[in-house]
Amino acid sequence: MKILIADDDPVLRIVLNGTLNESGYEVIETCDGLAAWDALRQVDGPKIAILDWGMPGMDGTEVCRRAREEPQTVGSYLILLTARLGETEVAEGLDAGASDYLTKPFNDRELLARVRVGLRVLELQDRLNRRVSDLEEALRQVKQLRELLPICGWCKKVRDDKNYWINLETYFEMNSDIKVTTGICPDCSKRVAEEF
Repeated sequence: MKILIADDDPVLRIVLNGTLNESGYEVIETCDGLAAWDALRQVDGPKIAILDWGMPGMDGTEVCRRAREEPQTVGSYLILLTARLGETEVAEGLDAGASDYLTKPFNDRELLARVRVGLRVLELQDRLNRRVSDLEEALRQVKQLRELLPICGWCKKVRDDKNYWINLETYFEMNSDIKVTTGICPDCSKRVAEEF
């Protein structure tokens, strides 16, 4: 799993990188918000990002805002890293689109626990997306089946939803706004005339 670290403090990036690498994560480092935003938007970009609140170019809250507006990044798990401890600041970060936050200085165990929460959320989102795709495919197939009209090849009656066989005219009148009129086509007229 790729994890993006975006922080302008090189020492903090080293600490974060070391902690995450030791736990088996592939780390991508950036030192400003613009580079972080570019990394998130890559086709195979990281799905988890640890973003410093205050960075040059674009701060972490702006990266969160943009990520929530972009279809490709809307599902990313974004952890806002901040020294701001006030409830107002935390609420502001979460309102901007952060999935979670971590205060500086942070504890390695807490960092890894929050990353694991992010992994679980991403896994649940992935399973949900697959289920939605499966349901959409099933619905497409049901619609396709509903477009089929079972007609007897001999008497031309139609089987309805309750498995009863009814006249074609009656079926159309019951299931649509079509009003059926009857007549005799030229071929049938000629055949009937020849029989008499």
